[in-house]
Amino acid sequence: MAETGTQTARGSSIGGAVCVQLGRYVALTKPKQTALLMVTAVGAYAMAASPGVHWLTAAGGMAALASAVAGSTALNMVIDRDIDARMSRTSARPLPAAALGVRQATAFGLIAGIGGVVVSLVLSPVFGAAVAAGLFFDVVIYTVWLKRRTAYSILVGGVSGGMPAIAGRALATGGVDAVGLLLGLGVVLWIPSHILTLATRYADEYAKAGVPVWPGVFGERSTRRLIAVATVGAVGVLTLAGVLEGIAPVPLGALALAGAGMVVLAARVLARPSERANWVLFKAASAYMLVAFACLTIGATLS
Repeated sequence: MAETGTQTARGSSIGGAVCVQLGRYVALTKPKQTALLMVTAVGAYAMAASPGVHWLTAAGGMAALASAVAGSTALNMVIDRDIDARMSRTSARPLPAAALGVRQATAFGLIAGIGGVVVSLVLSPVFGAAVAAGLFFDVVIYTVWLKRRTAYSILVGGVSGGMPAIAGRALATGGVDAVGLLLGLGVVLWIPSHILTLATRYADEYAKAGVPVWPGVFGERSTRRLIAVATVGAVGVLTLAGVLEGIAPVPLGALALAGAGMVVLAARVLARPSERANWVLFKAASAYMLVAFACLTIGATLS
């Protein structure tokens, strides 16, 4: 009995260690960010494919895309581990905290990223090209080339954020159309309300880490203006995508209403700036993206 109890304890200990290690690899993928990008991809696919969804193709494509996004994010963490170590907000991430080795994280990122791209290309050349472009822009253009050199990196590197939506649409249609491009552009224009609000809150930490971000280089007022203009653009572009797709009137109205709310919040940050208003806009940005793609997807299904 005592031996059985010891074996059970050992098994539980091993199982717990495995879960902890898996959790560290999951943390490399920034799961919330990855999930949000996947929402745009799934929504873009469903808009075009509904009601004739090919479930095996959809599941395989989304799994491949998720793998590529996760791998890209993990490689970013490998490259930026020195920056993360200097910032209190990111110092507990797996690499700066020494919870994972650089070789482990690099191997994971390469296998997940390249594997996702290869499977995507097998499923559809256009879909695969969009997935590959997203990984290239994120890792090479944004992280390696621009992030440490210029505050404009967020504008150019943001292209990678729009690629999952373009890819999702391409998986359903076999090509890139106007609606797909609008969906991708909408995500790109949404990024300042998500990223630059965070950069404003932690501008001192970015300066300490030696990373040029828009608030630190051009000032907070310029940042608020950029956020406001980009937010108006994102709302307009995503609403136009809904109109061109011919989504049902009620979801289209809900989409416009959600967009109006975002514009009001961005205008508030511009006119009456405060740390609280900035943080509310940051939180609202993610909610808006979820609501927007839900409205677009439901509206396309009902039309």
